[in-house]
Amino acid sequence: MPAFKDKKSGRWFAKFYYRDWQGNNRQKWKRGFATKKEALAYEREFLEKQSSNPDMTFQSLWELYLEDMTARLKFSTIQTKKHICETKILPFFGNKAVNEIKASDIRRWQNTLINSGKNYSETYLKTINNQLVAVINYARRYYDLNTNPCGQAGSIGKSRAEEMQYWTLEEYLAFREGIKDKIFSYLCFEVLYWTGIREGELLALTSADIDLEGKMIDVNKTYSRLHGEDIITTPKTRKSKRKVPIPDFLCEELKEYIHAKYCLQPTDRLFPYTKSFLSHEMIRGCKKTGVKKIRIHDIRHSHASLLINQGCDALILADRLGHEKVSTTLNTYSHLFPHKQQSLVESLESLGAAAQPAPEPPDGDLSLITLSGIDDIPDTIPTPAMLPEKEKAPGKVIPMPIRKVM
Repeated sequence: MPAFKDKKSGRWFAKFYYRDWQGNNRQKWKRGFATKKEALAYEREFLEKQSSNPDMTFQSLWELYLEDMTARLKFSTIQTKKHICETKILPFFGNKAVNEIKASDIRRWQNTLINSGKNYSETYLKTINNQLVAVINYARRYYDLNTNPCGQAGSIGKSRAEEMQYWTLEEYLAFREGIKDKIFSYLCFEVLYWTGIREGELLALTSADIDLEGKMIDVNKTYSRLHGEDIITTPKTRKSKRKVPIPDFLCEELKEYIHAKYCLQPTDRLFPYTKSFLSHEMIRGCKKTGVKKIRIHDIRHSHASLLINQGCDALILADRLGHEKVSTTLNTYSHLFPHKQQSLVESLESLGAAAQPAPEPPDGDLSLITLSGIDDIPDTIPTPAMLPEKEKAPGKVIPMPIRKVM
């Protein structure tokens, strides 16, 4: 594993051969190292990655993971993973060999996050931990790592917040009065509240997605902004592609808004704004009206709460919200359903009260006599003491002999 020094520049470079994934021998050059040690370290790391050796550094494993997953996951998902890993995980584990990471190391890293003073939410702590688990599981599945430090260490955070924030109908109606001065802002929140679509789905809508005749919104894409660039991709899940029916008043509001837009093309975004704009308008409206501030995504929960209170069942709600499974809907909104049990009991009670009363069964020992059709029934049943005494026969009673039967 030699390293060479460039006499002109005075810097070191690595030059070596390796076998690629097709079994072909290839030569690798890498220049610009300040020391011979750095050049040799680069060669060692490169060869370890090529040989799929689990004693590579976590940094090298992360690069392999990222290269593999980039072709399989959405761009926005990859960007989220990169941000979390590069800011929360690599600073702690980057230079450590993968097969030397122990459960105790992960516990120390978890405690660092919990005690960082940045007040990460329980759900965000869970998300960060899940990214580390994903990379370690990748090493276990594809690079023969035979330990499971993440499983031994356990997780942190919670997959769902303990208390869901949402608006009641009265709170939303009060809030929208505070943003009526901006028609585009007003309509954004109208669509969010009365349809329950995600904010990325809202911002990706075009006029071609609004069926004014059928009174439907066709959700088929989502919007995000990354590194100053507008990104339009497919929705979150397969079920997220859906048609959402809308009420008449919302259809009329959208119709007026579309007709008022000058030279609006079918492929133009109806709401050419960003998520930060919606957050700013949320703050403005809440300050103006005194309504409690919630996240933009919580408006989706507000819509779900509204439908549940109107008697909507979980299957229809899951279809409207674009959940992949009904279990997702039940797990997310199960705390909003219990009051329906009391409604069910009240419904059963009303059915029971409306039913005709059953005939009373006959009393006691007279049941067989009554059923037999006998009309002349004494008021009282005679007892042995009430019966007349039998007359005794005159003369002497001679006992009869008892024969034995052989």
